[in-house]
Amino acid sequence: MISFLGSIALLIIGYYIYGKFVEKTFGIDDSIKTPATTLEDGVDYVPMKWRKIFLIQFLNIAGLGPIFGAIQGALFGPAAFLWIVFGTIFAGGVHDFLSGYLSMKNKGDSASELVGKYLGNSTKNLMRVFTVILLILVGTVFMTGPAALLTTLTSIDTQIWVVIIVLYYILATVLPVDAVIGKIYPLFGAALLIMAIGVAGGLLFQGYDIPNIAFENLHPKGQPIFPFLFITIACGAISGFHATQSPMMARCVEKESEARRIFYGSMVAEGIIALVWAAAAMTFFGGVPQLDAILSQGGPSVVVNVISRTLMGPIGGALAILGVVVCPITSGDTAFRSARLTIADAMRLDQGSIKNRFMISIPLFIVGIALTFIDFNIIWRYFSWANQTLAMIMLWTGSAYLAKHNKNHFISTIPAIFMTAVTFAYILQAPEGFRLHAGISNTIGITIAIVFTILFSIKAKKLRSEVK
Repeated sequence: MISFLGSIALLIIGYYIYGKFVEKTFGIDDSIKTPATTLEDGVDYVPMKWRKIFLIQFLNIAGLGPIFGAIQGALFGPAAFLWIVFGTIFAGGVHDFLSGYLSMKNKGDSASELVGKYLGNSTKNLMRVFTVILLILVGTVFMTGPAALLTTLTSIDTQIWVVIIVLYYILATVLPVDAVIGKIYPLFGAALLIMAIGVAGGLLFQGYDIPNIAFENLHPKGQPIFPFLFITIACGAISGFHATQSPMMARCVEKESEARRIFYGSMVAEGIIALVWAAAAMTFFGGVPQLDAILSQGGPSVVVNVISRTLMGPIGGALAILGVVVCPITSGDTAFRSARLTIADAMRLDQGSIKNRFMISIPLFIVGIALTFIDFNIIWRYFSWANQTLAMIMLWTGSAYLAKHNKNHFISTIPAIFMTAVTFAYILQAPEGFRLHAGISNTIGITIAIVFTILFSIKAKKLRSEVK
């Protein structure tokens, strides 16, 4: 119990102390006009109040990520608390802030364009393809999952629900950002926060014994903490998907000083939600072995449903449906919208024309629908790795920007080094990867991280000399 409450306190303190340090490192200047005002087009560049943007950004990056990922991560035991807390403060918060901040500094450019500007054109072209693939995977995952759950609730065929969801996705992708997203997302974002508060209150006031932090690995199947925990819990600690969402909201921010509240703040809010669900998952059923049994039978959605209904009654049941159905849909639609913006940025294609928006969007949905016929679990596994790989690349991008401007790049370089080791070690030993022995894959992952660090040091010196 003390560890759980202390972890929440650390996240809040981290927002006010480390978040301000990050903000000061990058620099804030409200005299500089943001893209929302200089490029306002009524479609993607639309000025909004920061509180509304915060809730939209929060829902964009959250959805089911910090719930399902935290539930799966709870299998490792209370060690998951440490990754959520320190990952959010020193990695995820920095990552989300720099992706939003750099986008504001570069006319609202998408993640791939930012990578190209600071890491080179060859990396940019790779990132364009990588980012669009990741976003289509996200959109597909959050298309098939909710459709299957809606079939369970209504007995209507899954493919019919897929068609309905796709039609909604098309509207959310091509209509102005304030037409659908700006109106309903703040409400769903608030509901997601209320859901987490209700679950946390039930744990605290109904006598559940939340375990304190322990450094032992409790995973029933023996999965090692490194690197599996750091891939399993992405949203709620650090997630590359956020880098694709931050530019979308960076086009709506009215002042630079609002960036910390919107980007770093929404990441901290997501971290708190991940903490709540990790604590609930490892506590509610009586321990990690019991949680593993429930997950084996019905998956994370069953865990969400049972916990919500028990701790919050009928309201919890309604919020559970919201959580496992509506929230993933609201991540899927913004994934496709971000894919449209990424392609438009690459092609320099004006998005003021609805014809141009449809010209990009329709092929994306054709690919997404085709992917719905592939096993959900396979898509999800590759998404998880691709997600953290994108986060790693974005952190190196932030380091390049800071080095170029002779600022403290270590705030992003250190987490970039760590995530480099994690992502390479994971794909080398994961079931969907090369299945190498853990000792070999971890050694290679760490070696690659060291090589990346050396290469970055050389590039940093070059960037600083160019400025001089």
